[in-house]
Amino acid sequence: MTTSTKSWLPGFIALGITWGSSFLFIKWGLLTLSPVGVAFFRGFIGGLTLLIYCLATRSPLPKRAIEWGHLAVVAFLLNAAPGYLFAVGETHISSVMAGLLNATTPLMTVLVISFGFREQKVDTNQLAGVAVGFAGIALVTGAFSSGQRNDWRGYVALLIATFCYGISGPYSKKYVSKLDYPASSLAAAQVSSSAILLLPFTLFSHPIHSAWTLKSTLGMLVLGSVGTGFAYIWHFRNIRLVGSAVASTVTYITPVVATVLGILFLKEPFKVSQVLGGLLVLLSAAMVQQRVKLIKS
Repeated sequence: MTTSTKSWLPGFIALGITWGSSFLFIKWGLLTLSPVGVAFFRGFIGGLTLLIYCLATRSPLPKRAIEWGHLAVVAFLLNAAPGYLFAVGETHISSVMAGLLNATTPLMTVLVISFGFREQKVDTNQLAGVAVGFAGIALVTGAFSSGQRNDWRGYVALLIATFCYGISGPYSKKYVSKLDYPASSLAAAQVSSSAILLLPFTLFSHPIHSAWTLKSTLGMLVLGSVGTGFAYIWHFRNIRLVGSAVASTVTYITPVVATVLGILFLKEPFKVSQVLGGLLVLLSAAMVQQRVKLIKS
């Protein structure tokens, strides 16, 4: 193992475990909070954590209104909307399924680029990856199974959430990545903005439906401070050390972690068809990220 690998690998593994654990912590948070409450508190705790970090490291926050505007758009697409939709989804389906469907993010990114960001080219292999991804989604969700009840609402919510992720990537690359601020500053502004966006919905709803428990308290504290806070710093650090291509392979770790934790801590069921579907989703992610080339352009 090289020195450079030693420097980024611990943070990479920590990020995969953290983001993979998020689906379990959402389930725990829902023991006390509504989906809006889960989304708001993870943004509030994460934003507060990052702002304290910026204060301690003297990292400046963005100063121009246009910069905050672009960050607010990314906050909506990457934090506020998906945070709410994943919580809604997990009121209908398991955390294991949420973790598997989260891996469709690269697929959604390619779809968005194909129709909305034509300057970023998509080749034949990536389009084939999209088709493989939809086949995987069909297996994971049991789309052709007659035994499905009302789970479709959860699947739809999660796929809309990953579609938001798919928009956020190209948008962030075009309007946010070029901003000349430390990664921690951009992350702090982005996550804090998500809490501000969700605040009105939280105030005019009933975000707390049950008494706080050890699980719900621990789940929200870790989900907010680590999963929605420091995780972004680790992610940006990995990008700086090894590039976005290697850093994005964390996509392959999170569903594995989510599956293991869902089975161990929540006793969630799992089917062979879902395993096969999950493998197809991961293959799709590898194809659209250009890691696997089954078709030459």
